[in-house]
Amino acid sequence: MAERERRQAPPYGGVFRARTRVMDRSDIQRAVWRMAHEIIEANQGTEDVVLIGLQTGGVPVAVALAEALTSIDQAEVEVGSLDVAFYRDDIGLRPVLPEAVTDIPWDLDGRVVVLCDDVLFTGRTIRAALNALADYGRPRAVQLAVMIDRGHRELPIRPDYVGKNLPTRRDEVVDVNSDGVDLGEMVR
Repeated sequence: MAERERRQAPPYGGVFRARTRVMDRSDIQRAVWRMAHEIIEANQGTEDVVLIGLQTGGVPVAVALAEALTSIDQAEVEVGSLDVAFYRDDIGLRPVLPEAVTDIPWDLDGRVVVLCDDVLFTGRTIRAALNALADYGRPRAVQLAVMIDRGHRELPIRPDYVGKNLPTRRDEVVDVNSDGVDLGEMVR
């Protein structure tokens, strides 16, 4: 679950209560496999493709996609991570809490970057990620892969690869973890 959603829950640090399991472990594996095939098809293979997971929830998605891509295409795909805390547009509205380390050890110039995240909501985190990527080079293309697209966009951002479209209410919380995807709410 995104740290941002935890911080929005009253009181700060509320507890997530799952109401419904919308994907189990096998559903996630099938979604990753399908998205990996879509990435290969859209890019005519994996040459010059790199995966960058957004900290923290997008990193496991990127790692899982890299494993699937390597298995399918027989070529290792590089995986990096990106923390966008200092690129967010709400920097003055809440404390800046870096999630984890950014690790992009290669030049992005001319490469196809697939940004990976667990849940796409308003699109603001992706906007911050696009700004952050500019500090690491000029990719040939940037694509977006998300496990869950829950809607409620505030910016014109659309994913290229989606594990599951999951319409939600704004007050609901989506938790993606290694066991599956749960829909619920934050409680006191």
